[in-house]
Amino acid sequence: MIQQKETTNLMNWEIVSVNPNNKIWNWKDLFCFWGSSIQSVIGFSLIASLYLVYQLNFFVVLSGCIVGSLLVYFFSNLIGKPSQKHGIPFPVFLRLSMGVYGARYVAILRGLVGIFMFGVQTYFISKSIGYLIRISLFSIDNTVLDKDIFLLFFMGLNIIDGFSLIFALWFQYLLFSNGQRFIKSIINFSTLFVYLGLIIFFIILIRENYNEIINASRGLFENNIIYNKENLIALLSVAGTFFAYFSIVIVNFGDFSRYSKSESEVNKGNLSLLLNLLIFSFLAISLVIGSSVFFEKNLIPIDRILTNPADIVGKIDNSLLTFIALLFILVASGATNLIANYVPSQNSIINFFPNKFSQKSSGILIIFLGLIFAVFWDPVLSKIGILSLVDTIGSFFGPIAGIMIIDYYVVKNKKIINKDIFSSNKDGAYYYSSGWHIKSIYSLLIGFVFASVTIWNAELRFLQSFSWIIGAFFSSITYYLLASK
Repeated sequence: MIQQKETTNLMNWEIVSVNPNNKIWNWKDLFCFWGSSIQSVIGFSLIASLYLVYQLNFFVVLSGCIVGSLLVYFFSNLIGKPSQKHGIPFPVFLRLSMGVYGARYVAILRGLVGIFMFGVQTYFISKSIGYLIRISLFSIDNTVLDKDIFLLFFMGLNIIDGFSLIFALWFQYLLFSNGQRFIKSIINFSTLFVYLGLIIFFIILIRENYNEIINASRGLFENNIIYNKENLIALLSVAGTFFAYFSIVIVNFGDFSRYSKSESEVNKGNLSLLLNLLIFSFLAISLVIGSSVFFEKNLIPIDRILTNPADIVGKIDNSLLTFIALLFILVASGATNLIANYVPSQNSIINFFPNKFSQKSSGILIIFLGLIFAVFWDPVLSKIGILSLVDTIGSFFGPIAGIMIIDYYVVKNKKIINKDIFSSNKDGAYYYSSGWHIKSIYSLLIGFVFASVTIWNAELRFLQSFSWIIGAFFSSITYYLLASK
């Protein structure tokens, strides 16, 4: 009986090896996974800005994005394939290198960042919902928003904002807590729905402004000599920026790849990021150029190129078009929140308290904490520089990945003792020193120092886009030197 207690207090059915019957994801599902990851408002603005705002060589930006995508592909394969093979999520895979108890505290770092960003992202999702409500009310009665009840504010939120925030949290919980099959459906629907919306808007703009858009686009292809020192530096900078955008997803990619049918599906699915990049870049650039042409033809004043979809929508004086555009933004933002924040947080919480939390109860905790972060975001958190703290915690992610990779592929030679992953028995292979692997913790801290210095040292801030890779490199080298002895 004692042995049974020792070997099961780290188990939870949500984080054990996936039943082979539930390994249903193929490369098309992973195509949608990467599509949803890139289809955020930030992703749209990032890509459009790189091509249109910073006056960079078109082929330099394209080449940089491709290099960044290949880096994402390389590291995602290294992280994702072990989880696919053994069916375990990121926090459990982390037990191999950090120890069965050490992994709890290391993985919860990812969970804390995920919960915080879930709350912040939900705040902005609720803003879009609030705009939709206001548009609907204004279309019914254009004086209704002047009533006193809508002029009362608490923590910067009025009754519409408060309702929108509660609704956004509740609706996401309702959707996201229904298991991986439903999550897969959400991701697939979101990707295809958003691409459909982008294509429809593209057709509308190109049909009415074809010649103007073609003429405006020609300037992108001028002076496209890549091979000089200045352009090569710019290429590396773009590659680092693009990689940094996806870096938060890479470390816990195993949370999703564990459901894939085979390693070949993971490989093909990760490679589809390149296809997503090309499709999304083409549509984002076309829509930004097309909207600029539209504003110019209709004498709508703009003082700069608008790359944020919300800013573009805000300039269009058409309630129906605004309503539809906000709907697409909502779907895209929700799917990104699911992938980058909700699922990683849920698995980290369950791994930390395997006997206390289920899929439903962990979701409730995420919603509760997300509500706190969302309510305090605008009046307090956004004004005290908390994102620097979040970025600093994020500096652990590259070193974590570096240790996981070198431990699994080199030190342990791709071998896992499945029964010991969930065992707190002192004789277990992953118990190490009281459940902690001191060598990996030391290596983690070394990698963290090198990664975080790119944030806090002004002279090294130009390397911040590569902080994930820098941290992974130094932590993996340190761990190899220590663990191979």
